[in-house]
Amino acid sequence: MIQKIRYRRATSRLREARSVRSHKRAHHEKGNLTVSVSEAQKIILDSVSPLNGESISLMEASNRILYEDIVSDMMIPPVDDSAMDGYAIIADDTHGASRDNPVRLRIIGEIQAGGSVIGKRVSNGTAIRIMTGASIPEGADSVIQFEETEEKAGYVKIFSESVKYGNCKCAGENIKKGDKVLQKGDRLRSADVGILASLNYTAVKVYRRPTVSIVSTGDELAETGEKLRVGQIRNVNAYTLFSEVRKYNALPRYLGIARDTMKDTKEKLLEALESDVVLSTGGVSMGKYDFVKEIYSDLGIEILFEWINVKPGRPCTFGKKENKLVFGLPGYPVPTLTSFIQFVRPALLKLMGAKKLNKPVVGAFLEEDISKHSGGVNLLRGYFTIKNNEFYVSTTGSQKSSVLRSMSKANCLIVIPENTREVKAGEKVAIQLIDHDEI
Repeated sequence: MIQKIRYRRATSRLREARSVRSHKRAHHEKGNLTVSVSEAQKIILDSVSPLNGESISLMEASNRILYEDIVSDMMIPPVDDSAMDGYAIIADDTHGASRDNPVRLRIIGEIQAGGSVIGKRVSNGTAIRIMTGASIPEGADSVIQFEETEEKAGYVKIFSESVKYGNCKCAGENIKKGDKVLQKGDRLRSADVGILASLNYTAVKVYRRPTVSIVSTGDELAETGEKLRVGQIRNVNAYTLFSEVRKYNALPRYLGIARDTMKDTKEKLLEALESDVVLSTGGVSMGKYDFVKEIYSDLGIEILFEWINVKPGRPCTFGKKENKLVFGLPGYPVPTLTSFIQFVRPALLKLMGAKKLNKPVVGAFLEEDISKHSGGVNLLRGYFTIKNNEFYVSTTGSQKSSVLRSMSKANCLIVIPENTREVKAGEKVAIQLIDHDEI
């Protein structure tokens, strides 16, 4: 009888302990540390302050983010010049000109691109041969292209009427003095770099690029080139993240694999905190060796959330230590990438001062039935096409978190909202264009 009572008491205590653990876990996942996708994005971006600026050569400026407004101190073009190879003339001299009734003008000189116009003046009845880009001489108000003329013995026959300022580029028509031509936060594209060159910039001030340390965790990982032991897989995440960080013009720094010990993981993460941003993969779920979050706490990193109501990518931790951003990304390859796109990418862009942070989202007609089982937002790998000016989308195959090939084939993510369980073929869904520039 005594043994039975002891057994019941022990069993009761065990049930109580299990109940407490279960309650803590449920509270942990449903409490303040579990957030929606939009909440996670807001928490992250509210934690980001853009980095300082630096001056770089104009030749290195492509794809960098401007640190200051660019205001022109000159006109482009600086003077009126010719848009065509032809003759600088007075437009009124060509009144009534046609193939049957050409106007005949005397040629009094020539101006090539970059040539001087000093002492050259067009008057009624005269013309000056002129090349594309050459300055318009005094007196001329139009250029007639060679194709509408015939030159012979010092005279030119003109076969069509011209208009004032025809084939002329007027001073300042591209850029006027005082124009704000580029704004702080603009990403410098090739045309923008060309504009800076036209304004005589040799260097430009841009936001500093963040350094990003990448740490993979887990004894199951092996580097490329190593022989796989039984139960091991390749360290895919390091390479996909390194590529993504570079794609968005930040500076990746790979620190290797942290083995499943507190000591090794802590040493790697401590080194990673020398960078502006830390990306660790794996070790943030509920497994026995998932102690990354515990190490974050030991290192003084304030954890702002631990779970996101999204699939794939639910176990995703974000924290901050002073001005350092720390992301604990999932271990599987696909949620690592989708988490980067949704949460890390905009943070990197804001660090670099960018104003445009959002990937375009458009409506597309679904070409297959989709059912989902999780209550959160689902991000499915999709491929869109455009038919008759409409977007159409289908999935790219298996949606398992380990199947990176279906991510490789994707050019978008199909967004299935939290409260939607099923979408039928032919219905419209939102898709995020992941290969498109930010808007």
